[in-house]
Amino acid sequence: MTPALSSSSSSSAAAASQRLFRCTASLRRTHAPHRSPSMSPPPRKLKLMAEIMVKAKYAVLEREDYDDVRCEKCRSGDRDDELLLCDKCDKAFHMKCVSPIVVRVPIGSWLCPKCCGQKRIRSFSQKKIIDFFRIQKCKDAESPYLSAQAIKHRRRLRSLVWQKKSRRLLSFLPSEDPDRRLKQMGSLATALTTLQMEFSDDLTYLPGMASRSANQAELEDGGMQVLSKEDIETFELCRTMSRRGECAPLLVVFDSCEGFTVQADGQIKDMTFIAEYTGDVDYLTNREHDDCDSMMTLLLAKHPSRSLVICPDTHGNIARFINGINNHTPEGKKKQNCKCVRYNVKGECRVILVAIRDIAKGERLYYDYNGYEYEYPTHHFL
Repeated sequence: MTPALSSSSSSSAAAASQRLFRCTASLRRTHAPHRSPSMSPPPRKLKLMAEIMVKAKYAVLEREDYDDVRCEKCRSGDRDDELLLCDKCDKAFHMKCVSPIVVRVPIGSWLCPKCCGQKRIRSFSQKKIIDFFRIQKCKDAESPYLSAQAIKHRRRLRSLVWQKKSRRLLSFLPSEDPDRRLKQMGSLATALTTLQMEFSDDLTYLPGMASRSANQAELEDGGMQVLSKEDIETFELCRTMSRRGECAPLLVVFDSCEGFTVQADGQIKDMTFIAEYTGDVDYLTNREHDDCDSMMTLLLAKHPSRSLVICPDTHGNIARFINGINNHTPEGKKKQNCKCVRYNVKGECRVILVAIRDIAKGERLYYDYNGYEYEYPTHHFL
């Protein structure tokens, strides 16, 4: 029979067992838990330095002396009143040396094209451009059409007095360099694909919207100006040249403030046909609450239910990217170099953009959104 333990011996034995338990427990806590492969932390994804620098805040490094500032493009320090200093890299550029050119001194901060992250025009191959614009190749080399030289000769034959009195439309002169024309069409293709639009150089009539039979110029309230026979010939000539890939000397560029905009890539004379405003034709009543900023009036009928508008949402051409002016300020009115006119062309309503003065190469194109109605608010325009 096992002898019974005394109270003192039993308490000492309990203390010893408790110390042993604490010791073993502490030893167990020192062992690292076993991790399964699935519990291992995922590898860290490191960002490129270029991505970090784009989003990082910047500080302007001021120079001690600005007397020797030179333009980064032309390397000239002349015309210091036209030199702009970038608020990020502190480099100088002439207002006419950057692309697109800066028409007036910016209000507030200004960043050069490199620092503002200006989108570059994506390059398109010649085949892609031909397919995108559905350019028609002439099978017969002797097919009857007017070349650029023939257009110049046609202009010289006109009497100066008669031309000034009649103010006829002039056809545009395409760039003679084929590579230059490809660059111009490539810039338009980039802008259209960015907005997920399809190119259309004519009005489009889609199911569920207005039909072509609804586009009748005779329904215009008060009548519509009829395009003369000679101007119709010029209009058709420009359309034929565009189908052959001989487009107007225009370039679509991206601006950090205005978005996509259009600038002249060659000299454009007064009264030159710029483009027809194209897009999807719909009834005005269907677009009363539409927030599209490029909607254009096509027909103003006596009954509002028959009025039509052009909506370049899914289809359009270069006219979609020509910006409007702020017609409430003198500075905005000075920028206008085009006008938008609605014509009766063979019984149908058409909207045509025409130059109202000589436009120099590198100058951006602007027109008044309101035309003669003055119903569109332009207070917020630049």
